Amino acid sequence: MTALTLHKLHATGNDFLVCETSVASPDVVAARVCDRHRGVGADGLILLGPPANPDGDCSMRLFNADGGEAEMSGNGIRCLAWVAHRRGFGDGKRLVVDTDAGRREVDLDVDPDTGCVRAATVDMGPVTFEPAQIPLDAPSAFGLTATFHRTRYEGDAAGMGNPHFVIVRDEHPRTARVTQHGPHLEVDERFPNRTNVEFIAPTKGEEDAIDMRVWERGVGETLSCGTGACAAAAVAHRRGLVGERVTVHVPGGDLVVELGSTIRLGGPVVHVFDTTLDVDDGRPRS
Repeated sequence: MTALTLHKLHATGNDFLVCETSVASPDVVAARVCDRHRGVGADGLILLGPPANPDGDCSMRLFNADGGEAEMSGNGIRCLAWVAHRRGFGDGKRLVVDTDAGRREVDLDVDPDTGCVRAATVDMGPVTFEPAQIPLDAPSAFGLTATFHRTRYEGDAAGMGNPHFVIVRDEHPRTARVTQHGPHLEVDERFPNRTNVEFIAPTKGEEDAIDMRVWERGVGETLSCGTGACAAAAVAHRRGLVGERVTVHVPGGDLVVELGSTIRLGGPVVHVFDTTLDVDDGRPRS
């Protein structure tokens, strides 16, 4: 039996459990502690570890709520930054994190009263529309269509270190059948690693803003998705719907995406609680 210390945080409602302890079978542990009925409850489990190279500050591994390992999370890395800063990693203003999607740099906004990170901005790296890099089994990432239960969807695929299918709508995504159709779009055979699915529309009456709901691969519908917001902003910009600085309205709040040679993602971080569990197979023990 192992004592597992978990730090629960959320970034615009996208919640994670950050763990500093070495975990055997992290896929099994993630699925069980993330369970919202039988575990602690979260969208994913993040392992905070040593950097892959000496010039980094720390590393990040992410396991979705179903136990599958994911490459990257823009909201998750901001949650990790809160814990890493409290542990003294980095120089207090910036954190260099090695992830499965590559190295990421995080600028920290620290509350002077509490000394804790209250927001962070992540250099998420460049977006790709190259099918092989997403990965996507199609000649082009643009103008993809899919039909499910007589509903036709159209959008573009994009890669942010993980795959995305961004569906562009005229109507606000509140009317989209995210939970009904998202599970089927996630496993579209053109995406060999499955895909996250974003439902977006330009925000009415507001320039350079989009509304978004997301079905996350291996999780389900979440209140926010950082990589999804970046992919959605990039697709909307390419289509001429927004400029280079985009506010992405998600059910959990607002994210700011700055487009360029790389994409920067900014938003808040909120610490919820810390807990220690005695686990052997990943199930909390009383």
